[in-house]
Amino acid sequence: MDQYDVVIIGGGPGGLTAGIYTARSGLKTLLIEKEMFGGQIVNTTSLDNYPGFPDGISGYDLIDLMLKQTEKYGLETKLAEATGIKPGKVHEISTTDGTFFAKTIIIAAGADYVKLGHEREQELVGRGISYCATCDGFFFANRKVAVIGGGDTAITDALELAKHATVVNVIHRRDQLRADPSLQKKAFDEPRINFVWDSVVADILGDNMVNGLKLKNVKTDQLSDLEVDGVFVAIGVKPNSEYFTGVIDIDEAGYVVVDQLMATSVPGIYAIGDIRKNSSRQVATAVGDGATAAINAFKYIQEKE
Repeated sequence: MDQYDVVIIGGGPGGLTAGIYTARSGLKTLLIEKEMFGGQIVNTTSLDNYPGFPDGISGYDLIDLMLKQTEKYGLETKLAEATGIKPGKVHEISTTDGTFFAKTIIIAAGADYVKLGHEREQELVGRGISYCATCDGFFFANRKVAVIGGGDTAITDALELAKHATVVNVIHRRDQLRADPSLQKKAFDEPRINFVWDSVVADILGDNMVNGLKLKNVKTDQLSDLEVDGVFVAIGVKPNSEYFTGVIDIDEAGYVVVDQLMATSVPGIYAIGDIRKNSSRQVATAVGDGATAAINAFKYIQEKE
């Protein structure tokens, strides 16, 4: 039986930080990642708001440094997808590469941005396509950008981008916003924000870099081109919590409910980063979550023994 003190599900910045802390504390730890270590930030060309790097650092380089640190402390890693957990005196973790057992679990499975669904979308991430205005808005200073969506996130992103860009085009498939009225008022009062109603993205234009969008009016089917240097997609976020539903408390939007210790409703199981309720979805906060969960997992094991 493959038994560990800690099993971490997810290899983003939060999961790797948790692994550094638990392995360094002498806990036998396994980190399971389904695709690639680092998650979404490996596509980020420069993290300018992560402490300690005044000139910025690419997501790839930051994750590479974190992985080297985990290796230094002996963290075990496995590329596999977690398919379920079964709480007990020793928790059971089912994966696509076998079953593992642990005294504690730290869920760092993250959340995925809802994509536009265009063929070249993934290819152009970091080349004009972004899902985080707070992370990437600075790179579009004095440029024209588009925000796709009409909810709170889209309008918050548009207001953030208006600090940098010359024009922010909010493209919404309806003729009115879904965002909070106070956010709407701020957006309507901002001269740099322009609204394109009843429209969806028909195509993303540009070869190696985004240089425009082809829009389709959903009422008239009329096509038009919009010149932009950046496209910020803000049509939703889906937490990767489906395998934990019915096991731990999850809110109506699919986010895992935790307390200030990152503890879930089941003793010995923690959740961190984008998958938890009220996450800021920033690298810095995910790292803090990972440290908090690791410290409390260590205390939980000590108390039990």
